[in-house]
Amino acid sequence: MSRRFTAVINKEGKWYVAHCVELGVVSQGKSIEEAQANLKEAVELYLESFGDEDMPESSGEVLLYPLEVTVGD
Repeated sequence: MSRRFTAVINKEGKWYVAHCVELGVVSQGKSIEEAQANLKEAVELYLESFGDEDMPESSGEVLLYPLEVTVGD
């Protein structure tokens, strides 16, 4: 069975940090491709820990947008 989730990758220093939005699973790598592969493996391991009935569902549509806020005075 195949499941679809949303992943976001940020560069933090020398590392790429990959985050699965719906599940809260995080991994990292020295390249984008490595971070993607590591996150995929981490999500698969995370999902294996659930029984079929307890499997978390995708939250549906995820909207990503730029957020501008005022800081200070």
